Amino acid sequence: MAILKILHYPDKRLHTVAQPVSSVTPEIKKLVQDMAETMYAAPGIGLAATQVDVHQQVIVLDLSTTQDQLQVFINPKITASSGQSECEEGCLSVPGVYETVRRAERVTVQALNLAGEPFTLEAEGMLATCVQHEIDHLKGRVFVEYLSALKQTRLQAKIKKQLRRIM
Repeated sequence: MAILKILHYPDKRLHTVAQPVSSVTPEIKKLVQDMAETMYAAPGIGLAATQVDVHQQVIVLDLSTTQDQLQVFINPKITASSGQSECEEGCLSVPGVYETVRRAERVTVQALNLAGEPFTLEAEGMLATCVQHEIDHLKGRVFVEYLSALKQTRLQAKIKKQLRRIM
C-alpha cells in the first residue's frame, strides 16, 4: 500500500470528470487500498479518486472513530434524494477550510462494492452528506463551489496568500 498525493484546490485536475470503472480489477483494488491508507493518514473520513489524480469513479468512506468500517463505492450514482440539511463540511483538498453547505438530507445510492457486486444504500445524516460530497468530486466539483461568490473570492485570496508564504 502507498500514501498518495492529494491534490489541493484550486488545482484544475480537481475539475476533471471521472470515468466509470469497467471492471473491478486488481489495479482498482490496489487503488482502493491506497486511497484508504491515504484517507486514514490525512486524516479524513472520505476520499474520491479524483482527489488523488486518478479519474475513475471510486470513493472510500469511513465515518467510524476507530477507522475500521471502510465503505467502498465504485461507479456510485444517487438514484433518489429527499429533504434538506445544512452541515459544516471540510475537504482534504481544501485543508483548513470548513463551511456550511446545503445538501439533501437523505439519499439512495447505487454502486459496486470491491467484489464488483452491485448494492444499494439508503443514507441519511453525515453519511448522506459525505456520499454527496465525494460523488461531487467524481463530477469535477469541489464543495467550496457551493459557497457564495464573495466567500469563494475570499477563499481564493486566502489560498494565494498561503501559497506566497510557502514559496
